[in-house]
Amino acid sequence: MNTENPHHRTIRELMERASEVVVGKQPQIRLALACLLARGHLLIEDLPGVGKTTLAHLLARLLGLRFARIQFTSDLLPADILGTMVYERGSGGFRFHPGPVFSQVVLADEINRASPRTQSALLEAMEEQQVSVDTETHALPEPFFVIATQNPEYHVGTFPLPESQLDRFLMRLELGYPDPEAERALWRSRDRRELIDELEPVIGAAELAGLQRAAAGMHVSEALLDYLQALVSYSRQGGLFAHGLSPRAALALLQAARAHALCTGHDAVMPEDVQAVLGPVVDHRLRWADADSRGSSPGRHLLESVPLD
Repeated sequence: MNTENPHHRTIRELMERASEVVVGKQPQIRLALACLLARGHLLIEDLPGVGKTTLAHLLARLLGLRFARIQFTSDLLPADILGTMVYERGSGGFRFHPGPVFSQVVLADEINRASPRTQSALLEAMEEQQVSVDTETHALPEPFFVIATQNPEYHVGTFPLPESQLDRFLMRLELGYPDPEAERALWRSRDRRELIDELEPVIGAAELAGLQRAAAGMHVSEALLDYLQALVSYSRQGGLFAHGLSPRAALALLQAARAHALCTGHDAVMPEDVQAVLGPVVDHRLRWADADSRGSSPGRHLLESVPLD
């Protein structure tokens, strides 16, 4: 008799509980969860009011992680995120007071409304997994997962993230409008915040670490590596893009595919796992060389152009 993999059972429960709150967005929930299991960070670009904040808070709650929300504004300073040294009279010295970045899930809301200097402070912390203030280094918690949201670039008062900083995010997603049936379900249901507050965690940090190790250990066949390599090589040839996928981007694609395979219940990475994560992983990393092509998805073009042998 076949017994279900306990990791698959845990992920199925996470997905079911999450889908009760964020209705009609199972693919996006699975991708967000895969991003976390791959130890990456997530960028959600979409209009206000489509559920970006709800998704971030929901994941933190279900995973039993400490959550902090930082509202990015034009006057936000790096110290408001990282923390600062404060003089204490009793000890006659300075003591570090950590900022909200010292949480396990950090929602950086509307990150492109802050100045480039403040954006860089968060993104450097994401890269280094630590914060340095006045020659002192402070380690960030484990796990550490940033979900950043940003408004579309045409919105007034935004500072677009440069390409080098976009690369710090493993995936970029869009949630989009709900379909009519899902939106009717939202109208009939209670407030999302109340639903989240009543949820009990499905797992904790220790169990999450086990899922992350399981994702990293998912089997990848040589044939699938050939397919992944063909996708990466195609991006570097023919002058379609200003530059092709870097080795780090290729590794990110493999890590994301492994995590997606675990989230889908597969025992090994399948071509459909690579295809599911391709757009979210590469669309913010590839820039068309031809201005007339802008607006179309580089990931979709790769899927249509590279055959699966």
